[in-house]
Amino acid sequence: MRAEIRHVTEYRYQEPVWDSFNEVRLHPIRDERQNVLAFDISVTPDVPVSSHRDYFGNLIHHVHVHERHTLLRIEARTLVVTYPSRAPVPARVDSLDDHRAELTEFLIASPRIPTGRWADVFSVTAPLRGDDLPTFVLELTRMLYRRFKYTPGATDVRTPLTDFAASGRGVCQDYAHAMLGICRSLGIPARYVSGYIYAGADFVGAEASHAWVEVFLPGTGWMGYDPTNNTAVVEAHVKIGHGRDYGDVSPISGSYHGSTRGVLDVEVKVYDQQQ
Repeated sequence: MRAEIRHVTEYRYQEPVWDSFNEVRLHPIRDERQNVLAFDISVTPDVPVSSHRDYFGNLIHHVHVHERHTLLRIEARTLVVTYPSRAPVPARVDSLDDHRAELTEFLIASPRIPTGRWADVFSVTAPLRGDDLPTFVLELTRMLYRRFKYTPGATDVRTPLTDFAASGRGVCQDYAHAMLGICRSLGIPARYVSGYIYAGADFVGAEASHAWVEVFLPGTGWMGYDPTNNTAVVEAHVKIGHGRDYGDVSPISGSYHGSTRGVLDVEVKVYDQQQ
């Protein structure tokens, strides 16, 4: 898929604020499944934009507005080409024994996924050591899709995972955090992915940034699964970056000086140029 993405974020303030410092994570990653052809970021007020790569290899842009302002507008435009994911090779669950030591950071607790018996919380039976790992992960993806109802506004980024488990309603980051908690509690390395999804493929989650999970499969490597949409990652998915949970790859995070609270408005459009 050849996709054009327009992502606009606006913060409006009743009173002027100043020294607004923001980390922007909107540049898609380049890997075997996708290639970024063009990327542009514009800011109002007009300020220089710098960048660096974080610990996980994600590209972060820095937006620092010193002057007083009542509007901060950040617009990112991207042209990206995506390709089909390769099919995972069969792998026994116990084949993970040789890889866990090198992938510890994606097995232990993180700020939004505390230590817990998450497989029990979500009523997931642990696979046997001789079971096929890709089959188990795909079935887990399907189970989460069937069990929960995608409900915009039912949760926010601060909602505890236990609340999602109890309510049965949430959005993509809740599905992703649930799958991460289950996998990690079972000794399966898994990481959070932030990105976009094309609505024309009849998937939910295209009205904003989307989230899914990558699981490490011996013999294949990292493989993406989207429990919100009951699918392995396909060409309609555009990856921005990955981390331990949402906090590592939130689209925009920052701080400012001033006593007024901002009103946030976000608009995301993903266009398939081949349509």
